[in-house]
Amino acid sequence: MKRTKIVATLGPATDRPGVLERLLQAGVDVVRLNFSHGGAADRERRVRAVRETAAAMGRDVAILGDLQGPKIRVEQFACGQVELVDGASFVLDAALPADAGDQGAVGVTYRDLPRDVRAGDILLLNDGAITLEVQDVAGSRVECVVRVGGVLSGGKGINRQGGGLSAGALTDKDRADIELAARLELDYLAVSFPRSAADMEEARSLLRAAGGEALLVAKIERAEAVTHIEEIARASEVVMVARGDLGVEIGFAEVPGVQKQIIRTARALNRVVITATQMMESMIHEPIPTRAEVSDVANAVLDGSDAVMLSGETAVGRYPVKAVEAMASACRSAERQRATSTSHHRMDEVFARTDEAIAMATMYTANHMDVRAIVALTESGNTALWMSRIRSGIPIYAFSRNESTRRRVALYRGVYPVPFDVLAEQGEGEFDAISRVLLERGLVRSGDRVLLTEGHAAGIAGGTNSMRILSVG
Repeated sequence: MKRTKIVATLGPATDRPGVLERLLQAGVDVVRLNFSHGGAADRERRVRAVRETAAAMGRDVAILGDLQGPKIRVEQFACGQVELVDGASFVLDAALPADAGDQGAVGVTYRDLPRDVRAGDILLLNDGAITLEVQDVAGSRVECVVRVGGVLSGGKGINRQGGGLSAGALTDKDRADIELAARLELDYLAVSFPRSAADMEEARSLLRAAGGEALLVAKIERAEAVTHIEEIARASEVVMVARGDLGVEIGFAEVPGVQKQIIRTARALNRVVITATQMMESMIHEPIPTRAEVSDVANAVLDGSDAVMLSGETAVGRYPVKAVEAMASACRSAERQRATSTSHHRMDEVFARTDEAIAMATMYTANHMDVRAIVALTESGNTALWMSRIRSGIPIYAFSRNESTRRRVALYRGVYPVPFDVLAEQGEGEFDAISRVLLERGLVRSGDRVLLTEGHAAGIAGGTNSMRILSVG
């Protein structure tokens, strides 16, 4: 089975009849709702479709909501678009009406831009396709010279090379979307453009106040976030390497090394990692990926990503199912490399928690014995999470009675959720019941060795305190 998980973004392409079911069959484990597009009704409809389709297929599929964040953009042009020529003057004017842009100036959505920049700064527009150098700041006007020109249309993003724009991570729209995410009972919520742990803590506070229990995903897409990666990771459950805006801010050549650094840091802190952006971008229009795209996915797997993500490829692409199939194939191929099944994770650490120590001992045992499967009886999913930090080729089955837990662990590398009510199967028949489930699903054969972790006090989160080595049948 594929151990690396696939996150697929929903959109018009996945709304077509039968496509969602085929995506799940092809290997999607988590679906993403991009809050930058569509409205509340679209999100409610898609959440309902995912839950119904997954239930009909007997699957546990997580749903990730992705907040838009303070995307800083140019306003609209009266003529639709302009072509900026190298060496020409161009003004970003925070006071200009939203639809009054022309060949010489355009408004901006971020009114504090003049305060955040100074002469000599480099501003990158349209994902770095256009480069402006700031010459002067006069009131609301940021006066620039075009260094790299091109066609510019309304709504394109603005980044400052090296970061440093002070826009907060959460906008009024995000706050309203957090309330919607709580109402829809999403499993994960991604915060865009966080600069520090405080941004994640604010989002968590708002989410909990609204009654939401989603786990938080920190999207690393600002230069400042790379600098503060450890504190941001500690304040989150998941880290996403969002390489689009990040590449614009730090420079595309820096992204591969920074990606590896972020993944190492997050995994060392027992955080889940998603690698995202343009992983199979050509498949928006083409039925097969490029060799470079396959290598990109494979390297993300080899780096230790829990999941790889598709955006436009599935949301608006012509071949959403083929994109998932190609990504799943790339993941499986990379997982055959020895580097994905050897680990020195936390070998020199002292464990403060019993359940974490049991998880680590289980994985050490599994990697040094002939073991077919690992079964974690879990309430919260924490034991399965800690196990999944250890590189291994042995599947981890998270047996849980909690549907929310099963959906969450669907994102963890090498972990597969299985419905199981431990309270109904206590006593001498517990492992017989577990064996029956494994055998019925074709996951083991009679006589296979299985490692089982559980707590003596069944049904209590954080109570895992034992590991047993058992044989099926």
